[in-house]
Amino acid sequence: MLRRLPPIALALACAPLAGAAATVDVVVSGADGRPLADAVIFLEPRDGRPLAPKPAAGVEIEQAGKQFTQRVTVVPVGSEVAFPNRDKVRHHVYSFSPIKPFELKLYIGTPANPVRFDKAGIAVLGCNIHDNMVAWVVVVDTPHHGKTDAEGRVRLDGVTAGAWRLRSWHPGLPPGAPAQEQALAVAAAGNAVAVRLVGVAP
Repeated sequence: MLRRLPPIALALACAPLAGAAATVDVVVSGADGRPLADAVIFLEPRDGRPLAPKPAAGVEIEQAGKQFTQRVTVVPVGSEVAFPNRDKVRHHVYSFSPIKPFELKLYIGTPANPVRFDKAGIAVLGCNIHDNMVAWVVVVDTPHHGKTDAEGRVRLDGVTAGAWRLRSWHPGLPPGAPAQEQALAVAAAGNAVAVRLVGVAP
């Protein structure tokens, strides 16, 4: 004799593994098949639901040797970033990018007020004194993000199984190019994903 499940138990039994936390391992390469370091990978829900990620704490983009020592930085929306100048010469850090225009005029040391990045997108940084200095801040509206290492690899942990949009960006893409995207069905057991970014300048 079959025992009928109560409605609540039946709904739980049939529901997808919405609470299952999976790991997504991503390998990013260029059109030539070589691994790409400093590629930003992040996941957004395909249904468009907001995730409200927690802002990162203690983020710094340092200047040393007349360079930004961090070429690419990825942070959640609402994060504050400090810009310590550890050179003996003054720098003038700025961004004219629509998501966060700002200027930190000639200074040495660390400005008292960090810069708060409160809108998702990509900000290009420069120095008004040293034209060769350039860096990028990628601001994302998701807790699931990372940057590839020298082997083009990044791991995203704690991802809920289900339908996602995997987005990929690299500073070698043409100026103003948006992050590329592909659909990704995250399994409860996790995923291994290969991403090829076409159009990245060497």
